[in-house]
Formats: sequence, structure tokens, C-alpha cells
Amino acid sequence: MSPAPDVLDLYERLIATQPDLQRKGATMPYTSLNGHMFSFLTAEEHLALRLPLPERDAFLAKYQTVLCEQHGKVMKEYVEVPDSLLRDVDELAPHFEASYTYVSSLKPKPTRRRGS
Repeated sequence: MSPAPDVLDLYERLIATQPDLQRKGATMPYTSLNGHMFSFLTAEEHLALRLPLPERDAFLAKYQTVLCEQHGKVMKEYVEVPDSLLRDVDELAPHFEASYTYVSSLKPKPTRRRGS
């Protein structure tokens, strides 16, 4: 099931803060760079954002939120963005940029060739 139009619109506005970045995924919208996903909308329409440790700890404390959990498993590098913060794209944009910068520092994942 696709996210609600208003949530998807907010996510699109956030993604637009990073030039040349495009949203991927139809039913689970996400962003990735060099094979590393760094943000996505959960089935519950919450934004999950991948952050490096220092920024992650500061984000969790400042916004009184938690690590993202998917399918019963905690995703250690992803924070759950409070809905109120998702609605404030200007305040959220620096955190999104930190996420983008973090994954751009990671070694690109090798591409997989599909067999014939």
C-alpha cells in the first residue's frame, strides 16, 4: 500500500533539498546512494533516516524518538523521525543532508548482474 499523499509530498519536499537525488520505490518510497539506502517511509508512514553514530545519538536525545524497527528487528543505524519534524522540512533538512553525507562516505556496494 502506498503512503498517504500528504506524507509522500512532505518526503518529496525533503528529498528536493538535495540536488540530483531521486526517490525510488513505489510501495515503499526510499532514497539510496551507491547501493546504500539512507531514508525510507515505513508501512506506518513514518520516515526512517540513517545517521552516523554521533548524529544518531544527538537526534534521538533532541527529538525524544527511537531507533526504527522493521519486521520485529531494530535497524541500528536508522532513527524514526517524529511526524511533527517531518512536517517541518526546514528543520529536518540538515539531518537529511547528514544522512546523505554519511552514505556518500561509504564504499559503494558492487552491482549485481542478473543471470540469463
